[in-house]
Amino acid sequence: MKEDTIIALATPPGVGALSIIRLSGDDSINLVDNFFRGKSKISEAKTHTVHYGRIVGEEFGVVDDVLVTIFKSPNSYTGEDSVEISCHGNPYIVQNIINLFLSTDKIRLAEPGEFTKRAFLNNRIDLSQAEAVLDVIHSRTEASFRGARNQLDGLLSQKVDYLRKSIINALSFIELELDFAEEDIEFIDNSELLKKLDEIIIEIDSLLESYNVGKIIRDGVNVALVGKPNVGKSSILNYLLKESRAIVSDIPGTTRDIIREEISIDGILFRLYDTAGLRESQDVVEKEGIYRSREAVKNADIVLFIEDVVQGESKELYFDLLNYTNPEKIIKVINKIDLNSNYPLASDIKISAKTGEGIGKLIKKLREMTFGGDYYTEKTVLVSNLRHYNCLRKSREYLMNAHTSVINKLSGEFISVDLRNATISLGEIIGEVTSDDVLNNIFMQFCIGK
Repeated sequence: MKEDTIIALATPPGVGALSIIRLSGDDSINLVDNFFRGKSKISEAKTHTVHYGRIVGEEFGVVDDVLVTIFKSPNSYTGEDSVEISCHGNPYIVQNIINLFLSTDKIRLAEPGEFTKRAFLNNRIDLSQAEAVLDVIHSRTEASFRGARNQLDGLLSQKVDYLRKSIINALSFIELELDFAEEDIEFIDNSELLKKLDEIIIEIDSLLESYNVGKIIRDGVNVALVGKPNVGKSSILNYLLKESRAIVSDIPGTTRDIIREEISIDGILFRLYDTAGLRESQDVVEKEGIYRSREAVKNADIVLFIEDVVQGESKELYFDLLNYTNPEKIIKVINKIDLNSNYPLASDIKISAKTGEGIGKLIKKLREMTFGGDYYTEKTVLVSNLRHYNCLRKSREYLMNAHTSVINKLSGEFISVDLRNATISLGEIIGEVTSDDVLNNIFMQFCIGK
């Protein structure tokens, strides 16, 4: 089936040194020949070559000097004939070039993610790799980039494909027995089948358990700094950031709204939320800030509950926090130990935001809380996408149903149905079985031109 030829700006809009306009489809090369003036025709050029010339239109005249790169099917990103036009990074020039092509009525503007969608539909990449393209684009730290890169390189796809084939292998024995039911031939005994299913379930459990780390690597960690006014929340934020981001003052209630900043620790993105000091207040603005502080606590992965050696313990405030978060998420921090290093207040970490003493231990504690002792290597297969996680979970449920049916010596028809559904759920991860609604939802998250 012939697809429409599409065009879009592939680089960010705005003024810059260069802009790249991407075309893909059966007519893309011939269309460029209509407007490109160089030493030779693009249609006569070899694939993966670059050509200098000008884009010229009858009404427009010379639009710009350009470099045209040609990619012939199937050796292109989309698997179709494709062309990339590098022009000067002027929005006026870009729009004139695109309008020139659109005036032929043989090409249309690309939809969001349509180039990557075509790469998937033309079997250049599978669905999980297509989703990884978006993660690579949006990765903010080394760890998130490496995780996305692993998925784009097919590590998750290979694992899922292996599990699907393992289930299909077990399923084939069950269906053979159903085909020869009248002869009462057994192709696999129950103990061997149970062993196979156990091995597959263990592998899926390992992937499911990796989601906590994978999600952190992909999305980062939310950390809320909470405590009474003047315990040094803003000072701690400033020290971690190595800059004076938050106003520091002896006057209680200085921080009225939440200040959000980001830092990278061991390649992981930590979002720090400096919250308004929690106390009783009649000030309308401060009350709103306190409300937002509690909301930040609810949404935090880690809560730094900060006290200091001057004001002492805040038992009531701590117990109030337990209404909004799990105690396992809380790190108790004592600040201002430069004023009294022997203060006997119970805590997880003692620090001085003024001198930096104990900050290293605080960072180590944040790291431990984040990973729970687990980390990853460049070859670790991690699940970081909620859609993938849910597909794996569904597949496991079907496998457990099949496992129970084998133990209860139910008919092979029951086992077969559950094993087949397990393979379908895994197939949804890599796009072997995927509805149009799912595809549209995935690719609509992309920008136009990707």
